[in-house]
Amino acid sequence: MADRQDRLREALKRAASALKEHGPPFALAGSYALWVHGSPEPEHDVDIAVAEPDVEAAAAALAKAGFEIERPTEDWLFKAHVDDVFVDVLHRLNGRPVDADLLARSDEHEVLAIRMPVLRPTDMVIVKLRSLNEHYCDFSQLLPVVRAVREQLDWARIRRETAGNDFATAFLFLTDRLGVSDADRRDAAG
Repeated sequence: MADRQDRLREALKRAASALKEHGPPFALAGSYALWVHGSPEPEHDVDIAVAEPDVEAAAAALAKAGFEIERPTEDWLFKAHVDDVFVDVLHRLNGRPVDADLLARSDEHEVLAIRMPVLRPTDMVIVKLRSLNEHYCDFSQLLPVVRAVREQLDWARIRRETAGNDFATAFLFLTDRLGVSDADRRDAAG
């Protein structure tokens, strides 16, 4: 597993360096963004967000850095890979286009010795909660992540922006019951 994570980290650094040097604007997203903020390190792939109009520029920058570019049937991302290590370049999150506002909300962090923009944990938790549905609803994967970053989350915004998803509502009920969310502070203030 350590070898796999070393290769993921190397792909992350290589992709971020290429995008910093050749553009377009981007932000580290997905589980690695949450890892930067304290959640467990992912083992699957690296996610990077770019604005929808910048997809081709991002693909060109990564190809120039030696990544092979794949265009899967899903129309919300492309994949850049070196051997069996993938960087998913997302231009839509839960069907919503990545835009300049989302990228502007990211914060600069030093990640593996490279300064790069990283999406905020609240934005990433909202994305993860919006993805819950009757076909995928694995709270066991999400709970450790949310617990690790809980003090950095804007719980009111998360509740507002996921209110239409019953699976997200159920997850937030669980975090309230487990004392992970801000429910105790809300109840004391109310």
